[in-house]
Amino acid sequence: MSKRHPIIAVTGSSGAGTTTTGQIFSRMFASEGLNAAMVSGDSFHRYNREQMARLAAKGQFGERNHFALAANHIDKLEALFYDYGHTGNGRYRQYVHDEDRRLVEAGHKPGTFTPWGPLPPDTDLLFYEGLHGGVVSETCNIAQYVDLLIGVVPIVNLEWIQKIHRDTHKRGYSQEAVVETIINRMDDYVHDIVPQFSHTHINFQRIPLVDTSNPFVVRDVPTEDESMLVIRFRDQSEVDFPYLLQVISGSSLSRHDTLVIPGTKMPLAMDLIVRPMVQRLMARKPFA
Repeated sequence: MSKRHPIIAVTGSSGAGTTTTGQIFSRMFASEGLNAAMVSGDSFHRYNREQMARLAAKGQFGERNHFALAANHIDKLEALFYDYGHTGNGRYRQYVHDEDRRLVEAGHKPGTFTPWGPLPPDTDLLFYEGLHGGVVSETCNIAQYVDLLIGVVPIVNLEWIQKIHRDTHKRGYSQEAVVETIINRMDDYVHDIVPQFSHTHINFQRIPLVDTSNPFVVRDVPTEDESMLVIRFRDQSEVDFPYLLQVISGSSLSRHDTLVIPGTKMPLAMDLIVRPMVQRLMARKPFA
C-alpha cells in the first residue's frame, strides 16, 4: 500500500525552539487553508509528572529522562506515523500542561495524559513537534515516514542557557537541579537526539554572537538580535538561494548548502523556505 498522506515533523531538544516553530507552522497552515492533525512529542512520554518525581526521588534519573528512547512510547509514535501516512488516521493522546485551559476545564489533571484515541477525522496532513520525529535506531525508523523533517537546535551552550533560564524562572527549579538534569541526560542526548539531525531535510541552528563560554553563569538568554541563524539544506538543488539572499536582508552563504541569516529573520525565513515545500507536498497528495 503506497503512502498518501503527508507528514511534517519538527524535531529538537527541550528548549531548542521547536514550540515557537510549531506556532509558525500553525499560522502557515491556517493561511493555506489546511486542516492539520497537530501532535506533540510530550504525549508519547512513558511517565506522567508524578511518576517522574517518584523516579527522581529514587535516584533513577536515567529512567525519567525524556531524551531516552526507553522513556517514551516510540513504538506507538512509529505506528502513528505509519498509519497516518497510509490511511490518514492513527491513535494519539495529549499531555496536559498547566496552561492547557481547555483540557483542564474538561477535567484532566495537569501533568497527566488524556486517554489514547483516534486523530481528528478528515485532516490534510500530520504535524509533529517534539523530541523524536527523526529517530532511526536498531529497532525503529521513524524518519522514513516523514515527508518533511526539520531540525531546530541551538548550539549546545545556548541550549543549556535557555533550559536553565526557563526551568528556574518559569518552573521553579533550582539551578543546581537543572544542571544535574542536563548532566544525567547527556548520554541520551548524544545517542538519541543528536543523530536525528543527520536525517533532516533542513536544520535551523541558532548561534549566539555574545559570550556563552560558561553557560552556567550567564544571567540572560541571548536575544534574537544577538544571534545568527545557520540553515543547512540536505538537497540544495530545491532551494532558490539568489531569491532568499535578495529578500532576507543581512543574509549570506557560508557553504553551497548553508544559508546564514540574522536571528530576527527566522519567522520570515521559515515561511519563505517551508511554505513552497508544504504547497508541493499538498499538490502531490492524491485526492481519490
